[in-house]
This record gives sequence, C-alpha cells and structure tokens, in this order.
Amino acid sequence: MNAPAKPSALLAKDFASDQEVRWCPGCGDYAILKGVQKTLADIGTAPENVVFVSGIGCSSRFPYYMSTYGFHTIHGRAPAFATGIKLANPQLDVWLVTGDGDGLSIGGNHLLHVLRRNVNMQILLFNNEIYGLTKGQYSPTSKQGLRSPSTPMGSLDRPLSPALFALGANATFVARAVDTQQKHMPGVLLRAHAHQGASFVEIYTNCIVYNDGAFASFAEKNTAAEGELVLEQGAPMIFGKDRDKGIRLKRDTLSLEVVQLGVNGITEDDLLRHDETNRVLAGLLAEMRNPDFPVAVGVLYCKAAPAYDTAVHEQIAAARSAKGAADINKLLRGGATWTVGD
Repeated sequence: MNAPAKPSALLAKDFASDQEVRWCPGCGDYAILKGVQKTLADIGTAPENVVFVSGIGCSSRFPYYMSTYGFHTIHGRAPAFATGIKLANPQLDVWLVTGDGDGLSIGGNHLLHVLRRNVNMQILLFNNEIYGLTKGQYSPTSKQGLRSPSTPMGSLDRPLSPALFALGANATFVARAVDTQQKHMPGVLLRAHAHQGASFVEIYTNCIVYNDGAFASFAEKNTAAEGELVLEQGAPMIFGKDRDKGIRLKRDTLSLEVVQLGVNGITEDDLLRHDETNRVLAGLLAEMRNPDFPVAVGVLYCKAAPAYDTAVHEQIAAARSAKGAADINKLLRGGATWTVGD
C-alpha cells in the first residue's frame, strides 16, 4: 500500500507564469508582483483555486504573470466580472487588480458597488497618479498643476483620494502599502486576505516614465522614516527617523496635528493610538499628506460585516428550503400565459 504524499509547501515561484513580464524597466509593478506571489505562497491556497481579474491599463497585465486562473476584462468593469465569479463559485480565492484610471475613472461606479456590497475578494488598486499605458495623461488621482499630454498647462482637477473613496463607499477594509516596501506590503496583503468581505488596498507604485518621483517624499528608503506613519492596531502613532514625532488629536477642532515628543512635556500618552475599527479616524488618517503630515500606511480601517456572496447563497438556500427546488418549466408556463390559435 502506498502512503499518500504530503503536499509540499508552496513557494512564490509556484505562482509565477511562464510569460515574459513586460512592464517598463524600473516600474513599481514588478515589486507588487513579487510581493503578491510571496503572499500567496504564505497563504498556501492551491493555484488552481485562485483567480485574478483585471480591467485595462498597465496594472491589468497582472493575470498573465500569475500561474492561476485569470480574466483580463474590459475597461473599468473588472469588479462586475469578479462579483460574478465569486457568486458562481464562492470557494474561489478572487483577487481584483486595477489602477487609478481603470478603477476610479471609467470604473468608479463599478468599484463603488463591489465595495458597498462587501463581496468577498481582495481589491488591489495600483496608484501611480497617471495613465501610463496611454502615454501619460492625467488621471483622477493626479495632483493639481500636473503637466501632461492632456493637460499641457497643468491639471485643474482636484485629485481623488482612493482610500477616502473606499471609506465613502462603506468599505469594510481599507489599507495602503508601497510597492518597494517588501517587508511591509505582504503583511498588509495577508490581513486583506484574512478579512471576510471586500478588502481594498491602495498600493503606491512609481511610474518611472511618465510620473517618476511622485511619491519620493515618503516612499523611498531615505524618506520613509520621516514621510510615513506605519499604522499598528492599538499602538501610539509615532514616526520619524529618531521616533521622536507623533500624531495628536486637537480636541477643539477635531483635527490632527504633528507634535514633537519631549517638547512642552509631550509624551506617548498624549498621542493617538490607532483604532482600525474607527471609521472617522480612518478618514482623518487618509487625508494626511506630505509635507505637513506623514502619509499613513497599513490598515486604516477594518470592521467585520456580512459578506455579500455568503448572504446571497444563504438566501438561495432559505428559498429552496421554504419553497422546494425550482422547476424552470413550471415557471415558464405559469402565470400570465396564453396559447396562440390557428
């Protein structure tokens, strides 16, 4: 009798396809790909049970580079496809990959509804604040004043915050990560995967050709300590190269301020402690921008709520239990029907 072999542990390379990865040299998407493959290996879900769904844009090449099932769909409509996939087979591990243009411009309406419905999937929004695939037009997240082929005199639009958009859509999990920060990003992705419902992760990624250095004030090795606030549940909000700065709530205006530890008697006890179940706090953190504030990364908001796909299948089971199995022939021939005579 042959003893069954124990399945070997999955490695990041088990999720890499045989396709040549074709992004511009130096693109931040390479680092995200590496981080996602590592995360999937850590999760341990078999590749045949994983699905990647994308729309259109640089980010949407992603399914080709994953040795999993993949759907490269149409511009902005990936959330609708991903919802259908999850409803058809709730056992599948569904990941949706989109960009700031694909997800927030033509796809904004679809992204809104997959978030508010709380469909159980991971949504990765690659934010490079530009349209890269179509040669550098400004996007919904581009900064005011950005000069591009579509805004040669500078963009007049006020930029959209992906994290605030997600919170406004009643998302139950909102987080941020940075493409090159490989020690931090996989942990955020693991948290997103563990959440039951729609997990939204905004990933800052550098477009080296059309918007190079957009996040240089906080996303690089020499700026991260001063430019970022790494959130940890229950921990005081401390940042800085010497860990000597913090975030405090100004109670008279219900706004945040940066304070210096040790000045005017300020200690850690005066600082805010992160509470990722507080939606109002998450909104305040999402609004922080350099140079006045550090950029908050990590899990901004996480709160349990029923997943849409689970609720749908429970409703179907309840209907079958109460009314019995459906008879499509009876349904078609019942009600207001008539027979056409000679």
